[in-house]
Amino acid sequence: MERSIRLATPADAAQCAAIYAPHVRDSAVSFETDPPSADEVAQRIETTLQRFPWLVCVDGSEVIGYAYAGAHRQRVAFQWSVEVSVYVKDGHHRQGVGKALYTSLFACLRVLGYYNAYAVIALPNDASVALHESLGFRHVGTLTDVGYKMGKWHTVGYWELGLRDRSAPEPPVGVQEVSGTAAWSEAVASGEALLPGS
Repeated sequence: MERSIRLATPADAAQCAAIYAPHVRDSAVSFETDPPSADEVAQRIETTLQRFPWLVCVDGSEVIGYAYAGAHRQRVAFQWSVEVSVYVKDGHHRQGVGKALYTSLFACLRVLGYYNAYAVIALPNDASVALHESLGFRHVGTLTDVGYKMGKWHTVGYWELGLRDRSAPEPPVGVQEVSGTAAWSEAVASGEALLPGS
């Protein structure tokens, strides 16, 4: 099957929830403690897409990974910064899926007018650190023993990626305002060249 990247829809929620659940249930990768249902993930997709990209990588009809952005903080002066996350289905790691999704996600964020992306990584997580640093993220801070899950304290690190040169910015726009444009289509597809078989 040919792999591709596109905007998520609520119809992808069950597959996204299944990808995410082991990270919640079996590890401290996510600080959530109960895996969200497909209905909850569908609501998250709809809410996210009001302002930010949520992308899926599909192999035919199978979702094999997803990436999304969300607000970094709520106060107005933070509006040009986002937090980003990527999750890849078991059996599809180390195949370039995460890198391809992030490449498309960052291109979309640039089209929307964002300047900074932040990743929050529960440590240790060598694979996630390597992925983010391969894409240009740099470590900017650590919160020691900030979360308690699965009977122990966990430390998180913060990684930062500049998305564009600094200038006096216009407010970012929403996904719906640009989703029909050529620049948006090009941004969504930009990571596909990194997928195996492309």
